[in-house]
Amino acid sequence: MRPPVDYIARTREQYAALGYPPYQWVENPDPPPFAHLAKPLAQSRIGLVASGGVYARGQIAFHYRDDLSVRRIARDTATADLRVTHFAYDLTDARQDPGVVFPLEALKAAAAEGYIAAVADHAYTFMGGIYSSRKVRDRVAPAIADALQEEAVDAVLLVPV
Repeated sequence: MRPPVDYIARTREQYAALGYPPYQWVENPDPPPFAHLAKPLAQSRIGLVASGGVYARGQIAFHYRDDLSVRRIARDTATADLRVTHFAYDLTDARQDPGVVFPLEALKAAAAEGYIAAVADHAYTFMGGIYSSRKVRDRVAPAIADALQEEAVDAVLLVPV
């Protein structure tokens, strides 16, 4: 088993090595803007959003850090057709089993077993490591939120990498 990565220390070191000023961490509101579920999970349609750089065969791979693009992956995409690319983490495990960063099969199993009502028609992925929290807030997050609203999800599983 690999030791955990201290991402805060790693980010500080990367910024210093590149000659950037210290990274300005995002300050979230207190309390966080979480919403309560309006109905039980067993009656809820669940969306999936992951930042691990997952894309489907035939889609364009993510490129370098600060790639602001989003991939829309159909719920019925076979695991064998999933690909992973990312600049900021060891891809070995994710390439062997994309489910470690993109648990679509686990969500489908939860739906089949009745723990959730359904999985949204599409999952949404992007490449984490976008250094501008403003760009995530103003561009990436609204695009994903709009897509999830169009899919009428009740709740979203967020999988950060």
